[in-house]
Amino acid sequence: MSSNKTAASAESENRDEYTIEELYVTYKTQIYQFIFRYCQDEQLCLDLVQDTFVKFHKYQANFDERKSSIKTYLFRIAYQLMINRLKKRNRMRKILPFLYVSNQRQSLSYEDKITVQTAIQQLPDEQRAVILLTYYHDLTQKDISEVLEIPIGTIKSRLHASLKKLKVLLEGNE
Repeated sequence: MSSNKTAASAESENRDEYTIEELYVTYKTQIYQFIFRYCQDEQLCLDLVQDTFVKFHKYQANFDERKSSIKTYLFRIAYQLMINRLKKRNRMRKILPFLYVSNQRQSLSYEDKITVQTAIQQLPDEQRAVILLTYYHDLTQKDISEVLEIPIGTIKSRLHASLKKLKVLLEGNE
């Protein structure tokens, strides 16, 4: 009898994986087009489509088909991820404007990369960790709080202090 339960649970796991794959095939293009029409950034769109399905897989248990369709749920995830990413990008653009050129991701010159890396290395360890996790790994403040095992308020204050210091360091190098 336990072997039947094991087989049934393995079958349901395979069905879940197939469902996610099927959802990806069905909705990836629609989600990509939606995001692209909004932000006109191809690489960001590709990243967000992937992030949408990763987040869906992680929080699939939260989906309630009585509240919305699967398509609506996926688009909501994509929209929230996109808005968060764009807000983060705009904050960085205001603080470090030379890092962003128009609406496209263009690579920085080698000298600019070294300048930014050097400035980040000058931050205290705890501030540097928050900057790297926020802007290089796109973690939320909640996630960073869990990673560093410190309160969100501390994350916010370290982020604010480190951005002020980076701005001073980088403006001094212009």
